[in-house]
Amino acid sequence: MTDTPNLGQSAQPGQPVRAVLVGAGHRGVLYSRYSQVAPGELAITAIVEPDPIRRARWGDEFGIPESARFASLDDLPPAGVIAEAAINATMDPDHVVTAKQLLAGGYHVLLEKPIAQNAADLLDLQAAQERAGTTLMICHVLRYAPFYLEAKRLVAEGAIGEPLTIEMAEHVSYDHMALAYVRGRWGNSERSGSSILLAKCSHDLDLMTWLCNAAPPARVASAGSRGMFIPARKPAGAGTRCLSDCAIERTCPYSAGRLYLDLEKWGEYVWEQAEHLGPELTLEQKQESLRTNNRYGTCVWGNDNDVMDRQALTVEFEDGVVGSFTLATNSPASSRTLTVIGTTGEIHGALESGELRVRRLTSDPTQAYLEEIHRIGVKGDMHGGGDHGLVADFVRVIRGEPASASTTQLADSINGHLLVFAAEEARKAGGWVTLADLTASNEPAPARQG
Repeated sequence: MTDTPNLGQSAQPGQPVRAVLVGAGHRGVLYSRYSQVAPGELAITAIVEPDPIRRARWGDEFGIPESARFASLDDLPPAGVIAEAAINATMDPDHVVTAKQLLAGGYHVLLEKPIAQNAADLLDLQAAQERAGTTLMICHVLRYAPFYLEAKRLVAEGAIGEPLTIEMAEHVSYDHMALAYVRGRWGNSERSGSSILLAKCSHDLDLMTWLCNAAPPARVASAGSRGMFIPARKPAGAGTRCLSDCAIERTCPYSAGRLYLDLEKWGEYVWEQAEHLGPELTLEQKQESLRTNNRYGTCVWGNDNDVMDRQALTVEFEDGVVGSFTLATNSPASSRTLTVIGTTGEIHGALESGELRVRRLTSDPTQAYLEEIHRIGVKGDMHGGGDHGLVADFVRVIRGEPASASTTQLADSINGHLLVFAAEEARKAGGWVTLADLTASNEPAPARQG
């Protein structure tokens, strides 16, 4: 792709924003389907995907002509030719290099998280975006979920006075943990390039900095360990693959046969490796895939996973607010909880219940406190209803309309990732790490003049 900085191409008045899908995996396709929900707002007019099967499949679904289907980003013309914007859902290690290339070509970019896999690359991308002058928004979709939008509104309107503390927790279900962070591509941090805190919890730390963002985070401490999916816990009779040599497969809750065949969980990930067999696999094909070369068919106690299966961190903000976050895995069901305590009350709730309980101090001699419950409609998918809200906001920003309160433009999203990188340094060092020291030691070299 030819470098054409500062194009900042915009959609024609009255026409949908034209976007290229870069990386046709599950997330990129989901965001792109906003074009089917709101065709007057977004049109997918090109695709960049190295895998020919995916390129053909999603090219057909979105009605993309053969001339706009590319195997490499190098073949994509500059912004304004066939698209003004890009939905960048490439693999984690490719986020920075592809985003920089798209920005240099004049594209407005919606980038899947994590933004980058280390602080140096994150700050380098920030500098590239500032040079390009085009929009770079991050897929922190939970900011757009009605649950967190309501919590943000309550805090911003002073419903509990000034925030003092914010407590958050994420409980990752046993099946999600086994899929993504044991058997899957994020189970080994050296292979994937990401810690579990970055791959899974950058959403949560972004929310923490957003919900109480009167001041940026100043320093962080963290502790974590790994002790669940280790060889020492492997039960007697367990084999190497669930459907080939395991004597306890039918009584094991982590059985690949139970999770991916009987319960039909996580199919969009489990059957990616078998896409060459066709879009609709037979039961026999799925069984053979799990029995032989599908990584999701391996024993959970026999993988090379090295990521933490529990972690906690404490954050001190520059205005004195103290935040805490706990990651717990192997929970029977996934959940996210939130508690914000302020000078005049507290907000507490769980994403899955769709309720926020607001309690306020009172001088009423007949009551200890006042309480009201805010019930928010919760959708069973798409991050609590946030995915398409994110894309809609991206379209509005490109069109020059006011950004929403949830805006995930890079400058508004960077602190959550810096918290992740500082927390990992703190965990390894066993002490506090300041964000000022982290950024100072990772600032990119000044751009060469001339």
